[in-house]
Amino acid sequence: MKKLTFGCLLSLFAAAALTGCGGNGSGEVKGDTTTTTKDSAAASVTKDWKIGVQLWTFHEAGPFVTSIARTDSAGVKFVEAYPGQPLGGDMKDTFGIRMSPESRAKIKQLLQSKGIQIVAMGVITPKTLDEWKQYFDLAKEFGLSYITAEPLKNQWDGIDSLAGVYGINVAIHDHPRPNAYWHPDSVLAAIKGHAHIGSCADVGHWTRNGLDPVECLKRLEGHVYGVHLKDVDSAGNTKAKDLVVGTGVIKFAPIFEELKRQQFRGMFSIEREGNWQNNVPDVINTVKFFNDQVSKL
Repeated sequence: MKKLTFGCLLSLFAAAALTGCGGNGSGEVKGDTTTTTKDSAAASVTKDWKIGVQLWTFHEAGPFVTSIARTDSAGVKFVEAYPGQPLGGDMKDTFGIRMSPESRAKIKQLLQSKGIQIVAMGVITPKTLDEWKQYFDLAKEFGLSYITAEPLKNQWDGIDSLAGVYGINVAIHDHPRPNAYWHPDSVLAAIKGHAHIGSCADVGHWTRNGLDPVECLKRLEGHVYGVHLKDVDSAGNTKAKDLVVGTGVIKFAPIFEELKRQQFRGMFSIEREGNWQNNVPDVINTVKFFNDQVSKL
C-alpha cells in the first residue's frame, strides 16, 4: 500500500477551522464547516479501503484456479496471492517467479474474466537479492501494490532500493513468536532509514503474541501498507484457534478507528485458516462484518 503525505489534509483542516471561526458581518450563524470537512476526509479514507482475501484461505480446497472461483463466489474482487500455489486447470506450474509465459497469460485472462485484481503477494522470504528482483518483476507484471514478506535482515538495504526502483513497497508480516518480526519494534528496526519498507499488520498473530493490535498499529503509524484480517479464540496463546472475524476475542472497532485516524488506504486481506473445505460462507460473513463496522466509522 502506498503511503500518503498528510500536509494537504492538514492544510484543509486548518482552512476549514478558520472559516468556521470567522463571521460574514451579517450576524448569520454558519454551520460547523470544520466538522463537515473532517467527516468528508474520513469518508474519503474508508472509501479507498479494499476488502480482499489471502488465497491461503482456500489452499486446501484446490489450486489457484479453484481459489479464484471461490473468491468470485464470495463476491470479493481483490486478492493476495501466495507463491507456490499450484495453478491448476491445464497449467502444470505454480504461482510465482518460475511461471511460464503461457501460464502468466492464462492467469491474467482468468483474472480479467472475473474482474479480480491481485493487489499483493506473499508471504515470501527470498534467499538472494536476485530472487527478490524476480519477485519485483512478477509484481510489476501483475500490477501489485506491495509484496508481503519476512526478509532476511541483511537484505533490508537492497530490497528497499529495489522497491524504490519498481515503485512497489515491501510489507513485513508478523508471524507468532519466535518469528523474527513477531513484535512491531522488530519491524520498525527494518523500516528505519528504508522509505519503502513497512508493515503487513496481521492482527490475529499480534493477539496470539499477547500484543494489543491497536497499540501495535500506533507504533507503526504511517508505515502500514496492508492488513491480514483474522480472529482467534484466545490472546497470548501462539496456538490460538482461528475463528471467523468478529466471533473471537479481537475487538475490531478500535482497530478500524485507528486505521481511519492514520489515513490508512490499503487492503484488508481476509485470511481464514480453518473450516478449510467450506470456508466461503466464512469469507462472505467477514465481508458483511467489515462493511458493517466501516459504515459506523
